[in-house]
Amino acid sequence: MNIVVGSKNPTKVEAARAVFTSDSIVSFDAPSNVSSQPITDEETREGAINRAKQCASNDEADLGIGLEGGVMEVDGELFLCNWGALVTKDEKIYTASGARIALPREFAKELHSGKELGSLMDGYAQREGVSKKEGAVGIFTNDLVSRQAMFEHVLTLLKGQWRFWNK
Repeated sequence: MNIVVGSKNPTKVEAARAVFTSDSIVSFDAPSNVSSQPITDEETREGAINRAKQCASNDEADLGIGLEGGVMEVDGELFLCNWGALVTKDEKIYTASGARIALPREFAKELHSGKELGSLMDGYAQREGVSKKEGAVGIFTNDLVSRQAMFEHVLTLLKGQWRFWNK
């Protein structure tokens, strides 16, 4: 099976390889067509669906996968969120979301003004490329959970739904 992932981010591509072990995985930068920093569950999910649809329309693809990281708010507190979408050639859409973790309150103003969490994390953690490595979740869990592991969880949920409905 040929699976196209709508991102060149290594955490997303490697997560797909870890979950779809016997399939061919290729990737390309599919635009999310949402803001560069999604700030609601709805917008983050929409970005994942948009990426997956573009991937599924590729002539080589049997399945398209879109993964999107964002933030969402509960009772005035921001949480990291992530969504995934799997789209089939016949345009069936499966979606799933993963774990959430609270973000520092001081991030709120910058995130709401459009700054991306990845660049905030680079400065906060005094590291480069956090979004392509451990992610915010890795920083805030002291490396107990990685960004790739969060996306693997979402992809496992997607794969399970797709298999269930296509018995």
